[in-house]
Amino acid sequence: MSRFPRKQLNSSGRMMEGIVVKAYGGFYYVLAGETEWECSLRGRFRHEKQQVLVGDRVELTPRHGRAGVVEKVLPRTNALVRPPVANVDQAVMVFALREPEPNPGLVDRFLIAASVNHIEPILCFNKSDLGGDTQLEFVARYGHLFRVLVTSAKTGDGLNELLQALQNRVSVFAGPSGVGKSTLLNALIPGLRLKTGTISDKTKRGKHTTRHVELISLPAGGLVVDTPGFSSLDLPDMKLEDLAGHFPEIAQLQGECYFTGCLHDQEPGCAVKKAVDAGAIQQSRYLQYLEFLNDLKERRRY
Repeated sequence: MSRFPRKQLNSSGRMMEGIVVKAYGGFYYVLAGETEWECSLRGRFRHEKQQVLVGDRVELTPRHGRAGVVEKVLPRTNALVRPPVANVDQAVMVFALREPEPNPGLVDRFLIAASVNHIEPILCFNKSDLGGDTQLEFVARYGHLFRVLVTSAKTGDGLNELLQALQNRVSVFAGPSGVGKSTLLNALIPGLRLKTGTISDKTKRGKHTTRHVELISLPAGGLVVDTPGFSSLDLPDMKLEDLAGHFPEIAQLQGECYFTGCLHDQEPGCAVKKAVDAGAIQQSRYLQYLEFLNDLKERRRY
């Protein structure tokens, strides 16, 4: 059974259920069945200051033509702030193996953001035609912890596997500018023709080409969000003792430390530090954990 909304009428034959696929110019475009409706919001949304996000499942009343009014937002399974999108099943985190060079700290921030929002992560390292040793390094760092795909929109490497991972799911494509998110989607969806950018010779960073959040239908089923790229991402605010739970290799040792509530930093009898010393946990990931822990401690001083 498809998990995407089909046209559903109430007893009066008027109400429909759909999913918001894009929003701009003050209108919300809702896919109900095979029809896309251009909708305004019922006035009470402004009074209640309720925000409607791309990905929201809503009830609408059709008007003339394909115009409609959003009456109600149905309960969300999750909602992201950046990008602003709701009801996401998985996050495809796209990084280039070169041009621009991947930043492990940014990769780890994306993974934590997905974990905090209970969204399944898929790491997609694009531009494998340029990858070389960088590809081996990043697959070794993450391949045993998360699902990792290696792709090239130029050569077609990994595109079939990526398309299969997207089928019948709501996925968000996220990552820095210039890593090839829009180029990958153009390769996956014939005729899509999303605008793509180039790498700046001066900054070695990509230029923003996606200007708004939009859900795009995939030929084989599923919806995907192409989002504006960015070069930084704030660490989600959380308790110090909660950070380790978002590093799966650390989380599995939580109950083995001598002290309850161990932060795996300076405490004696720490099972995580022993695992790092034994090579069971990568030192680079552990050092990244400590950096994030210190970031959270700094926040509490202000």
